[in-house]
Amino acid sequence: MDQRSRAYVASGAVVGIFLLVQLGALALVGPFQSAGYQATADPQDPTNSLVYIGFILVMTGVMLAIIRFGVDWLLRLLLVGTGAYIGLFVLRVLVPPVVTIPVGGFSLNAIAWAGGLLLGVALWVHPEWYVIDAAGIVMGAGAAGLFGISFGILPALVLLTVLAVYDAISVYGTEHMLTLASGVMELKVPIVLVVPLSLSYSYLDAGTPAAVSDADDDEAAEGDSDGTPEGDGTEGSATTVANGGPADESTADTDATEGSDDEFELDREALFIGLGDAVIPTVLVASAAFFAPAGVPTVDLLGIPATLPAVTAMVGTTAGLVVLLWMVLKGRAHAGLPLLNGGTIAGYLLGALASGLTLAQATGIAPYL
Repeated sequence: MDQRSRAYVASGAVVGIFLLVQLGALALVGPFQSAGYQATADPQDPTNSLVYIGFILVMTGVMLAIIRFGVDWLLRLLLVGTGAYIGLFVLRVLVPPVVTIPVGGFSLNAIAWAGGLLLGVALWVHPEWYVIDAAGIVMGAGAAGLFGISFGILPALVLLTVLAVYDAISVYGTEHMLTLASGVMELKVPIVLVVPLSLSYSYLDAGTPAAVSDADDDEAAEGDSDGTPEGDGTEGSATTVANGGPADESTADTDATEGSDDEFELDREALFIGLGDAVIPTVLVASAAFFAPAGVPTVDLLGIPATLPAVTAMVGTTAGLVVLLWMVLKGRAHAGLPLLNGGTIAGYLLGALASGLTLAQATGIAPYL
């Protein structure tokens, strides 16, 4: 199989991972609600989104500070612990409490706790790409399901819109997301999904991938004689799809060196996409399924009931992802959320209107009119 075909297969795997996250979130909204996991007192309050966005900004600053001061182990502990914690939430609603341990008047689901602990240990001791991806699917589905039942339609739309703008600014403007991504990718934590172009690829042995950007095109002519651009080779983004291999093996953009707009940049060993790029659009998918008004048509997805607006939101996410991957395979890193969130919102609105909802009902602003 040539490199181009491998890139297409890997792109299909990325689409598959996104679908697993979305189907998982849809399957979890009911059990999460029954378990009392709804995190907001009033899910329809749009200020919930602003609070969460503020939390993202604060945590981004904290992580950048941790990277800057060289205490990377603390960031790795935080992210691995978060993965184990979300895994526990998922397992507690999926695994029956057949084995319990009494602790302080409560009964702990021993199998669920053991599973969450095992997930954390696997991420800590052997964060190979398949461990990262498996944990990412569990984390992504769990996080999106939790936010989906906690954010009504209007808060979810506000969240996706603001984060799409923020992602574009942080990648193309301030570029601080690139700095953050290069730091966390060295830690081998499930904040970035990794899809190799060959089964021999090892994420543990690979260096930090170099994202090919417009700046790389300008620097390529000044690089080494082998075509490697100058710079530290650590560009990438937790919210940006990027393709790249080890930093010492990355090459300049073929568009720049060969002058062809039709050539893909395929001299890469893996595709990388931020876990947040899968989670954030899925929040609206889960919200559309959970908060849909009575009478909205439902569709059966592999045994998982979903409203028509949720299904069309999934279609919109997939359309945005396909365009994003096409852009990335041309050899540049891009902010993921503008295309992904835009596709999800457009798909949701089309499905909502096709279901007989008015635009005011579909956007959740009807109570304010």
